[in-house]
Amino acid sequence: MPAKKAASLSILSIDIGGSHIKGTILDHKGKMLQQYTKVKTPVPASPDNVIKAISVLISGFDPYTHVSVGFPGYVREGVIWTAPNLGTGLWAGIPFSKMLEKTLKKPVRVVNDADMQGLGIVKGKGLEALITLGTGMGFALLHNGHLLPHLELSHHPITGKKDYDQYIGEAALKKIGPEAWNERMLKVLRVLKTVINYDRLYIGGGNAGDLTMPLDKNIKRVSNRDGIKGGARLWTSQP
Repeated sequence: MPAKKAASLSILSIDIGGSHIKGTILDHKGKMLQQYTKVKTPVPASPDNVIKAISVLISGFDPYTHVSVGFPGYVREGVIWTAPNLGTGLWAGIPFSKMLEKTLKKPVRVVNDADMQGLGIVKGKGLEALITLGTGMGFALLHNGHLLPHLELSHHPITGKKDYDQYIGEAALKKIGPEAWNERMLKVLRVLKTVINYDRLYIGGGNAGDLTMPLDKNIKRVSNRDGIKGGARLWTSQP
């Protein structure tokens, strides 16, 4: 996007999670123009109920020109195909981007939540990956700052019948304890290093703070705040 046009943007950035929906307004460089506000994710978390919650969330927000949304599932061209923490049966095939555009009257881009966080974190050089450690494991892959096709790596088997979500998700951490969980994480990091051959790996999410093993020089822990710029970069650095 041309610099002059980008400078005129103000972006409503929304992060949809299993427990809360958060939002803020960003300038074109990803600087927050107001503090994050959140509301509880509705139950059931149907598309209509989530849109109603978003409308409540942003009722007092400053004006904005564009909208970025991070969604916890597989998203392709604004259409939701999986929603493990919200209910895939409610979401599969839903054109969420178009639904939000109709409600908010602004252009909307919807991507996987880890993808949006990855956009805000990466340096934009080489092959960079992000994993998020929370309820499950989020994953994003970028090359020279551009998102590559989203991979639902968290649902790939890592051992026996367990996928990454089951193997290192929050339920596993609580069940087996930090020490055994760190042993599992060491295995996961070895697999990612071998399979992806990344230049840099970033680790975020609420459970990243439970990592105790030494990390390679090209692995960095990051916070959710580090990924805030992703909502802006979704418009300024992506085709």
